[in-house]
Amino acid sequence: MEVFNTISDFRTMVGKVLPVGNWYPITQQMIDDFANATLDKQWIHVDAERAVKESPFKSTIAHGFMSVAMISKLLEEVFTIKSLKMGLNYGLNKVRFPNAVPVNSQLRMLSKVVSMEDLPNNGVKVTFACSIEIKGQKKPACVAEFLAAFFE
Repeated sequence: MEVFNTISDFRTMVGKVLPVGNWYPITQQMIDDFANATLDKQWIHVDAERAVKESPFKSTIAHGFMSVAMISKLLEEVFTIKSLKMGLNYGLNKVRFPNAVPVNSQLRMLSKVVSMEDLPNNGVKVTFACSIEIKGQKKPACVAEFLAAFFE
C-alpha cells in the first residue's frame, strides 16, 4: 500500500501505476448476496446445478456489475491519503466486461491514476484506469475508467 499525507502529495501519481492489489476469492455467497441486493437473480448467477448442465462456463458466474462494484474497495486496499475527510464515487467511463468470472475465481485490480481535476470545497476528482484480473486468465473480468471525488 502507498500512503500519501495530502491530496497534494497524491498528485505525484498522475500518469503512474498504483501498487497491485491482493487476490479476492469470489464465492457463491457473494454472488447470491449481490443477486439479492440488485434483484438480478438470473439462473447463470444463482442456480449452480443448472449452470453445470447448461452454461458454457460449467458453473455459476458473478454479475459483471459485481466486479465494478468492487472497484472502490480494491482501490482502498492499494493507497490511502491521510488528510482525506471523505471520498465519493463520481462515475464510470468506458466500462467493459471482457471475461466471465466463474464462482471461486480470484480477482485483483491493476490501476493507474489517469488525471486529477480540482473541485470546490478542497476536493479533487480523480480518474483511474482499472483492470480487474482473474487469476489464471489472460483476459480481465472488467476494464473501466473509474472516477472518484476526494475531499480534505
